[in-house]
Amino acid sequence: MDLGENRVQEAEAKWGNTREPGVVLHMIGQLQRNKARRALALFDTIHSCDSLEVARRISDLVGDRSATVLLQVNVAAEPTKAGFSPTQLRAQLAHIITLPDLKLGGLMTIAPAFGDPERARPVFAQLRLLSEELRAEHPALGDGLSMGMTDDYEVAIEEGATIVRVGRAIYGERPLP
Repeated sequence: MDLGENRVQEAEAKWGNTREPGVVLHMIGQLQRNKARRALALFDTIHSCDSLEVARRISDLVGDRSATVLLQVNVAAEPTKAGFSPTQLRAQLAHIITLPDLKLGGLMTIAPAFGDPERARPVFAQLRLLSEELRAEHPALGDGLSMGMTDDYEVAIEEGATIVRVGRAIYGERPLP
């Protein structure tokens, strides 16, 4: 049973130090560097490793176990979204792979909210192709592809998603703060 959370503090409130056997927690929201230690104590996988600095921070904090991360790529070059550009990732991946205790589970992206899921297809296809290209040169990069949300997950799956984020489809709209 894989479950995702957007925020460290919400996950702590829901899960604390107890978890049902078999539950795997995924951090899918943006990881703030100052919350990395708390996230590592709680989550099995972090989908939002969005920079070399965050990768280093996770590696420094992981302690006596490894941490599985997905590298967030801002495929659509949206200025409001975090993540490596494809060019940055190509340039920095060889270094990230050398960081101790990081297990690179694959790549993650968030497509723009187009309204029409088909318009997200090129974003998902580009991430898949980038993953294939990078894994050919760096086999330590896992083959996970975290892409697609409630509005476009079917297209993401058609383009190779191995993980989709569909919380809104299950739980409804998130209340505004």
